[in-house]
Amino acid sequence: MTADLRPPANRMAIALLSLAGAFVAFYLFAHALGWTGPIVCGVGDCATVQASSYAKVGPIPVAAIGLAGYMFLLGMALLGLQPAYAASRVVSGALVAASSVALAFSAYLTYLEAAVIHAWCQWCVVSAILVVLIFLFSLPEVGRLRQSPARGHP
Repeated sequence: MTADLRPPANRMAIALLSLAGAFVAFYLFAHALGWTGPIVCGVGDCATVQASSYAKVGPIPVAAIGLAGYMFLLGMALLGLQPAYAASRVVSGALVAASSVALAFSAYLTYLEAAVIHAWCQWCVVSAILVVLIFLFSLPEVGRLRQSPARGHP
């Protein structure tokens, strides 16, 4: 029996979506650090959302948390594209766990925009959509977790 040498398409999608999310999160992080001028927001009220008390978790900008999360997902997806890690249950578990946490956190932030802040940030909405897509593309990893581990792959 020959092994399938094609990289898992869902991991390629997660890598691309995570890269897009990292750009969005970096823009918001740069704004939070004062590296940019006024936030560019064609739709919604990004300035209100970014100036709210919910834009930080303690001293840490939410955008920094998002950037770290997207970079982790990107790294795991790229690692999982390597032939040596294609059957790795660690990669599968990390993608499922991280995308699930990201989905829950994004849902909480979306709730805050709608019910507490009463303002929407287009960049936050884009990020939420990206997180939903990443989560959906991580679902095939559940099947990989259920398979018996391949020899030499945790």
